[in-house]
Amino acid sequence: MPLTPIVPFEPIMTDLLPSGEQWIAQIKWDGVRMITYYDGGEVQLVNRKGNNRTRQYPELLDIASYCRADSVILDGEIIALVDGVPSFHQVMKRDSLRVEQQIKARVQQVPIVYMIFDILYYNGEWVTGRPLRERQQLLTETVIPSGHVQLVPSYTDIPLLHDVSVQHRLEGIVVKDVNSVYALGGKDKRWQKRKNIQDVNAVVGGVTFRDGIVNALLLGLYAEDGRLVYIGHAGTGKLKVADWRSITERVADMAVKDRPFVNQPERHKGAVWIRPEWVIKVNFLEWTPGGTLRQPSIQAFVDVSPADCRLDP
Repeated sequence: MPLTPIVPFEPIMTDLLPSGEQWIAQIKWDGVRMITYYDGGEVQLVNRKGNNRTRQYPELLDIASYCRADSVILDGEIIALVDGVPSFHQVMKRDSLRVEQQIKARVQQVPIVYMIFDILYYNGEWVTGRPLRERQQLLTETVIPSGHVQLVPSYTDIPLLHDVSVQHRLEGIVVKDVNSVYALGGKDKRWQKRKNIQDVNAVVGGVTFRDGIVNALLLGLYAEDGRLVYIGHAGTGKLKVADWRSITERVADMAVKDRPFVNQPERHKGAVWIRPEWVIKVNFLEWTPGGTLRQPSIQAFVDVSPADCRLDP
């Protein structure tokens, strides 16, 4: 039976970590959320937005090598490690590829690990209605860890895991109620996340130049009324010289006359406005009182709809 893609359960943000015997904590891996579907014949990898990524990760297609199931749906995060720390920039080098030859080359250049933390479907039956503690037990019986596949460990000492995540410069932790069922398409306090690093997906609405090369991206988020609000500019981060040159070449066909932002960017002199089609992930320190990002750092271009990049109400 072909398996239809689902919308995964999401944690809510929190600054106050819960306590009690029903709570466990897991490292929040800075990667790409990926659902694996195996209907008994074919393996499909689909990301959180419903986009198929099966071709991009060929090392995960032999599901029999890491999963004891006749049919299954697994939930996890695909990560790429740099010096032992997950790098979103590196994993996006894999996720953004479309050409078969490039994909094969990157398999060796950018090795990935699939960090699995949940199971939704097993041998023809949905298990989303079972409590998390039972699903985790089923996972340990079903998944065979390997170089490319690992189970996400769970810990009961939540403050300690949070301290460890800070010390090792990890993105944060996720805290889960072991009695919780898996709510398809849901998002509530039964799963909570605390981030050490703030990030946001933002729309690029303009660029600035230095010596004929783009040197900064002007960023925005959509308000409830549909207008694009400027939130700052970013010119530092993970992009290399070759990336900036590529951006410069592509900007020429994207330029528009009118400013796409409803408000005036502080860095608008000499700016070129572009169609708001690109989305980038940006890490930042905090929001300023003026509603802009403090010390934004570009992580990667991401395959996200600009319409989904919204200001919190």
